[in-house]
Amino acid sequence: MRNLSFSTSFLLFTIIFHSCLHHEVASDDPLIGTNRETLEIIIGGGGEGEAPAPSPQNEDCPPPPPPEPECPPPPSPPPPPPPPPPPPPPPPPPPPSPSPPPPPPPPPPPPPPPPPPPCPYQTASGCFENARLAKAYNVIQKFRKKIRDDANSMEYTKTWKGTNVCKYKGFNCAKRPDVKEHAVAAVQFNGAKFAGRDGSLPLDDFINGLDDLAIFHANSNNFTGTVPSGVSKIKYLYELDLSNNNLLGDFPMEVLGAMNLTFLDLRFNSIKGVVPLEVFKLDLDVLFINNNNFEQRLPDNLGDTPVLYLTFANNYFTGKIPPSIGRAPNLLEVLFLNNQLTGCLPYEIGNLSQATVFDVGFNKLTGPIPHSFGCLKKIELLNLANNEFYGEIPEIVCQLSKLENFSLSNNYFTQAGPACRNLILKKKLYVRNNCILGLPSQRSKAECAAFFSKKLYCERKESFKWVPCMKGGYYSNSTEKSDQESTASVPSARTYSTLIPHRL
Repeated sequence: MRNLSFSTSFLLFTIIFHSCLHHEVASDDPLIGTNRETLEIIIGGGGEGEAPAPSPQNEDCPPPPPPEPECPPPPSPPPPPPPPPPPPPPPPPPPPSPSPPPPPPPPPPPPPPPPPPPCPYQTASGCFENARLAKAYNVIQKFRKKIRDDANSMEYTKTWKGTNVCKYKGFNCAKRPDVKEHAVAAVQFNGAKFAGRDGSLPLDDFINGLDDLAIFHANSNNFTGTVPSGVSKIKYLYELDLSNNNLLGDFPMEVLGAMNLTFLDLRFNSIKGVVPLEVFKLDLDVLFINNNNFEQRLPDNLGDTPVLYLTFANNYFTGKIPPSIGRAPNLLEVLFLNNQLTGCLPYEIGNLSQATVFDVGFNKLTGPIPHSFGCLKKIELLNLANNEFYGEIPEIVCQLSKLENFSLSNNYFTQAGPACRNLILKKKLYVRNNCILGLPSQRSKAECAAFFSKKLYCERKESFKWVPCMKGGYYSNSTEKSDQESTASVPSARTYSTLIPHRL
């Protein structure tokens, strides 16, 4: 509509304007006429015929007013919406954090490792700390070739590789005191159960090849032969344990030259013959020779030994217990059981004031119990069972305060006083199969009579009443409890464990 109104208005305006223009510029000038025709063509008045003559009324008329627009002008467009508020200014950036300090310079590279020190002792087998360890290596490798390979031995031999013999299982090293050099100081083979490839496993070229040894413990193996001669040259050897092996022959005299020896354990072998007198002059603490095949009288110098533990059990020793035993002041435990000892007990046994165990069971000993046994104030175990002892049981012995096990079974005792009967009730004194009237489980009258019908004889009979630790020297039944020491508890019997293989 808006476009139509505008076209109409324009047409009216053109008509009016044309009329006025025609009136004013009409002329005979041919140029003007030409121009008029041109104008008429321009404004659309024709071009081929003549235009109509203007009306005479229009000569002096003013130009017409502009036509009224048929439609009101369109409303002005609504104002544009207000611009959105500007976005809030962004928050100011945080102040720049202080820049971290520059990282420290990298540490300088470590210095190159020093070159390995020169080998102290080089051999064809490798590098060793010293000649002693090199020699020990050769001895051990030679011995290794003699051992039968089995699960037990390989627990040891699988570690016997390389030149560091101090890390081999069964070997320990220490500094030898006189030369201040590391050496193989100990062999610990207890319970290893080594056996030879051909049934033979001699000690030769092994123990005597390790001449820096202080300790050689090899019980419960299958070593054969005897102790090699070179052992006497091992300067610092002080413990030798070859118990529970298959050693044969006579007593190994080689040990007599080991002047620093303090521990000698040869039990549970098949060693025979005699024990040399020199053994009892060794400065030993322990002498275990039980469970062998020794056949001899007990040596008269038995009391010269300084040992603490003496076990002769389960052999074939004969004869009397020598009075010299009373000179062995250090004896703590004495085991003579299961031999073929005869004769009467010497009163000197009462001088063993430190003894806790005295066992002569299963022999052929006879006579009364010396009253001097009342001086054994630390005794805990006293075993005289399975012999031919007789007479009264001394009350002074039954009054010993430490006594816990007093065995007199299978003898021919005839009397037991109040103190002894009290021990029987407490089951500390065992008198089964004797000749004591009024007690159960005794021998028959005929058996007792047959025994006493024999001639019974003991030398030094007067000494059986002698009590060296008592004032006046003799014990009287009227005397109350003998002088007892109040001492701390003493250790329980140790040497009985030596009667079981693999134990000490």
